Amino acid sequence: MSRPLLLCLMVVLLAGCNEMGSQPRYDNAEPSALFADGKVLQAPPEGTVAQDQPQRDQALSTRPAMSTALLQRGQERYAINCVPCHDAAGDGHGTVPARGFPQPPSFHEQSLVDAPSRYFVDVITHGHGVMYSYADRVEPADRWAIAAYIRALQTSRNAPAAQLSTADRDALGADHGG
Repeated sequence: MSRPLLLCLMVVLLAGCNEMGSQPRYDNAEPSALFADGKVLQAPPEGTVAQDQPQRDQALSTRPAMSTALLQRGQERYAINCVPCHDAAGDGHGTVPARGFPQPPSFHEQSLVDAPSRYFVDVITHGHGVMYSYADRVEPADRWAIAAYIRALQTSRNAPAAQLSTADRDALGADHGG
């Protein structure tokens, strides 16, 4: 048998061995006889820990030092995750409660002003009342940044104008018509 004819025969035979292209598969919510509980999606084995979990736990347990960068990050994350319910000023008059959902408390209520920053981190992590957990949406370090920004909002509400620079006082006066 000639070499080219042998190569052609091998190619034809190999092309018929494509069993990888027709393997059965399951969709996420599809029932399955493969597992005893009849579910395709299986819970991870007990004691399973994500590879980055120790770093995430460390970031959650350690409050970062206050800095301009932390406040800027907190402002950005607050605008993305919190403003829809809590509004930009933290009064709880966001667009979500305006459409009929329960109104969250104002961050300027005395009980929240007196609450430790850890409280806000815990609420973001675990949820509270009708607010669900944001643990899967907000990274641990960003939770601290949001808590720092909430503190800045609380402080700014009652900050005396005398603490502002002349330029800032002038800008504030221009914003308020006077």
